[in-house]
Amino acid sequence: MRASDAATAGWRRWPGVVWCLAALVVGAEEIEYRHGTSYLEPLKYPADFQHLDYVNPNAPKGGTLRATQMGTFDSFNGILDKGRVARGFERLGEGALIYDRLLEPAIDEPTGHYGRLASGVWVSDDYRTFAFRIREGARWHDGEPLTAADVVFTFRTLKDKAAVGVRTALMELGSIERISDDEVLFTTRPEASGNPDLVFAVASYSILPEHYWADRDITKTTVEPPLGSGPYRIGEFEFGRNITLERVGDYWGADVPVNRGRYNFDHVKYDYFRDESVMLESHKGDVIDVRTETVSKNWMTAYGFPAVREGYFKRELIHLSRPWGLWAPVMWNLDSPKFQDVRVREALWLLSEFRQTNRMLMYGFYNYAKSYFYNSPMASEGLPSAKELALLEPWRGQIPERVFTEAWLGNETSGYGFNRENVARALELFREAGYEMRDGVMVNVETEQPFTVDFVFGSPFGLRQETPLMNAMNRVGIATTARVLETSNWLYRMRSGTFEGGQISFVPNNIPGIMLRNRLGSESADSPGGQNWNRIRNPAVDAMIDHVMAARNLDDFLAATRALDRILLWNFYYIPGLGAPGYRLVYWDRFGQPENPPPLLRAAWLDTWWWDEAKAERVRKGLAALE
Repeated sequence: MRASDAATAGWRRWPGVVWCLAALVVGAEEIEYRHGTSYLEPLKYPADFQHLDYVNPNAPKGGTLRATQMGTFDSFNGILDKGRVARGFERLGEGALIYDRLLEPAIDEPTGHYGRLASGVWVSDDYRTFAFRIREGARWHDGEPLTAADVVFTFRTLKDKAAVGVRTALMELGSIERISDDEVLFTTRPEASGNPDLVFAVASYSILPEHYWADRDITKTTVEPPLGSGPYRIGEFEFGRNITLERVGDYWGADVPVNRGRYNFDHVKYDYFRDESVMLESHKGDVIDVRTETVSKNWMTAYGFPAVREGYFKRELIHLSRPWGLWAPVMWNLDSPKFQDVRVREALWLLSEFRQTNRMLMYGFYNYAKSYFYNSPMASEGLPSAKELALLEPWRGQIPERVFTEAWLGNETSGYGFNRENVARALELFREAGYEMRDGVMVNVETEQPFTVDFVFGSPFGLRQETPLMNAMNRVGIATTARVLETSNWLYRMRSGTFEGGQISFVPNNIPGIMLRNRLGSESADSPGGQNWNRIRNPAVDAMIDHVMAARNLDDFLAATRALDRILLWNFYYIPGLGAPGYRLVYWDRFGQPENPPPLLRAAWLDTWWWDEAKAERVRKGLAALE
């Protein structure tokens, strides 16, 4: 069995499901509310489940968890492009701690979502209509009930006033109607096709309080902590430096099955850093408790201090059964004319040396990621299948011919010295694109302008990682400049397109339709503040994304992701390279952990750990003895 087939088999193993039913007629269909919904696969958990398998439902509450963030923050309004939002106020995902969402994803199955704020969900067969029933007893932190009216307010606001990425994700959403005191019905726009991903997007966004925002301007950043409904509320904070979240003692959703055993710390404090080396030393100095080590050099060399040797400080490589995608690949700004020629992009790719960079700078830690969907069955492999060809054939002549005739093998080199054949082929491609070396300088033959590239990085380690590529470019006459910016400035530069070369990870989720549209779609490229930072505008890419979102069975879905993968790779939009074999978790051993850790969750420490006083005392005594 091929690796991709084995991974696919994992997507097919989830057991059947028992449904909760309630009825209402919408048009010709009857609404039958269920306790959860999934896509392509049946749900794992039955209607009467009491907690998720990967938590300790009896985990004690208490203690403080100290974590980290890079950069700074200047706003508590998480729906906007403006400013840098504080941790906890994110609009979706593991960082959304202040608010609740309608459904909660189960991390031990590919796409299953279960009721959180919603006690029931219904989705029509064509995915054009779906409804949620709000759970009785849901309330805001001020005691006011959380109602269907808040849900309607939230999504009408997000559609009209939120960040570009949010509006793009919801662009197919048509009407939003309150059909009873506790029910909300969503309908797609008449011209839109049914989109399963839209259901999960709506289900995942934080719900906002209508009464709180009635006399406030939600289109502006704010330094006033907003009203929430979730497991935490804001405590102390220093803008740009740290923020402490306090667990809500009477949180209304504590006993909802998807929440039981989670959110166990009384306080979660985030310290913000502008330098990763300072952050590392702060961790070793016991200023913070847990973080993910993002620098392979540090992972291999910086954890030999006494507390590690004595077992008080843990260093663990955690493998995740989820798509890893591309870790910090180089990307080009396609609005710059010189990068619009695919031959130029391929030539620059040929100058890259993953094996050598990995060996010399990364201590051999990384795998070679040869797919936008690396570490998942969505990744392409070999030549296109019959199903993939059916999607690709209409675009023959408009996409690279090698999509049909060659398997993508990456830029394999020995890892020692420079590959002369690659350099020769790169120079040939430059000549075909209208560039040649004159007196050691790569110039445009027509304009005689030198070929230069200005790189922008958000981390000094990104600059270090790409130094070999820049050296290789210098050797063929391309002058390079590079700078490392403070995180907020880097985000502004990347979002506004004021860069030529840069880095950004591409990490898809298990159902990446809307994410693909935001990161790769033409419409996002033309939206100010959109997430398609390198400005890909390719109708074939748009068409494959549409196929991904239109798939109704696993085979069609995988054919679409693999066809998309091939088009992206052979267009050389990114330079793929680092493929993480896992994530590098480093922490002080003060915490209890569930017996069955979630295989798809990166921040398990935030979501499922708890304070263990006996372990904490052991660390305290051990550190005192070491001192």
